Amino acid sequence: MFTQLRPALSLLAIMTLITGVAYPLTVTGIGQLAFPAQANGSLVQDATGQVRGSRLLAQAFEGAQWFQPRPSAAAYATVASGASNLAPSNPLLAERIAAQVRVLGREGQGPVPMALVTTSGSGLDPHLSPAAARYQLSRVAQSRGIARERLESLIEAHTQRPLVGPAVVNVLALNQALAENPSLVPTE
Repeated sequence: MFTQLRPALSLLAIMTLITGVAYPLTVTGIGQLAFPAQANGSLVQDATGQVRGSRLLAQAFEGAQWFQPRPSAAAYATVASGASNLAPSNPLLAERIAAQVRVLGREGQGPVPMALVTTSGSGLDPHLSPAAARYQLSRVAQSRGIARERLESLIEAHTQRPLVGPAVVNVLALNQALAENPSLVPTE
């Protein structure tokens, strides 16, 4: 019996070292060397160097002076990330969307873009369509006491156009540009 147990335990120890230690350390090392920003969470820092968030995760912004991201079914908590799992036929989904439309809807602006009233699959999508960002222009411009055209150019400057897929705007980057530009500070 020991003749069969010894090779099995040896193989278990070797495979544990290879797949549990050597491989993860190699991949981590390559990631740190080749893609250090991405390997460390794609963190966004302000002008003072303080971390404000990640380009990969949405976060809540309080107040009318900020662009708002997509709603989150998990209150933007990364541990509980995920969709609401409410079926289209579920009345709770219709009620939640109707409540969101009442909050965001503006007279004369047309329908609220779907991205502003529906959650993403992860609940942490940091991007909006340019149309969803532009829908918020009036509210943000009025709150900050600045012209819409200045915000439109800021949205255009922060619009990313990937090779594949639609154009998107990272809400954290857009709001950080608002915070760091003294001429766009809200008038109070």
